[in-house]
Amino acid sequence: MSINTLALHKAGIEIDNRWLMQDASLTLLSGQLTAFIGQNGAGKTTLLRLLAGLWQPTVGLVTLNWRELQQFHRRELAQHLAFVPQNSQIDFAFTVKAIITMGRNPHLGRFQHETEYDHLCVEQAMIKTDVAHLANRLVTELSGGEWQRVVIARSLATEANIILLDEPTASLDVGHSLEVLDLLKELAKEGKTVAFSMHDINTAARYANKIVLVHQGGIVDSGKPEKVLTDEAISDVFGVSVERVAVSTGETILFFYSNY
Repeated sequence: MSINTLALHKAGIEIDNRWLMQDASLTLLSGQLTAFIGQNGAGKTTLLRLLAGLWQPTVGLVTLNWRELQQFHRRELAQHLAFVPQNSQIDFAFTVKAIITMGRNPHLGRFQHETEYDHLCVEQAMIKTDVAHLANRLVTELSGGEWQRVVIARSLATEANIILLDEPTASLDVGHSLEVLDLLKELAKEGKTVAFSMHDINTAARYANKIVLVHQGGIVDSGKPEKVLTDEAISDVFGVSVERVAVSTGETILFFYSNY
């Protein structure tokens, strides 16, 4: 698998005379599972949208393998990078398999039909996300959690080496949340670049090997969880105190107490 480098270079974005993000510099590498954490409105989704090329920076650059995202044709970029939004919907009664098959579109020419290999990619994506049994169901009949897994499956079907996900477990029950996070961890181990936003600090620290701490439209720090998630940083960003408790697995769980 090719090595990919997705990076922000002093990037900022202004919308309606308000800076949503300023002076953001960050590099995501192959094999990394990165978690963006911060309060609501801190800028996590903004960062992901900048990295995905959905929003263009007002200042600074976003690059993929040292090439500006704006230089990529949309189809070419979609072969390298997939974005899974937190909230998406579709009003047409496509089957689950048809939606996931749309993930192969960046690899097909106009009026070109899917090949046996395309169908194999779709089948593997459905199996990995536990939606194969839903293949013939209409997406308008799915629960929120089922739909989220279908959208993730569609991103896997693209075979993109970079996957960005905005709150991928927000609509899932505990069991499927852990399955999705295990999947993301496995994809990173396979060499993909995977980044996601999340509110749960403990879960982010448990799964991610890189944490990006976002606060008030800026990146406070990034690096290994134990480096970034200090008591002082958590207090400054979230306004809470921390107690660390070791559990039987050898991991440390953070308990939070209001500072007010």
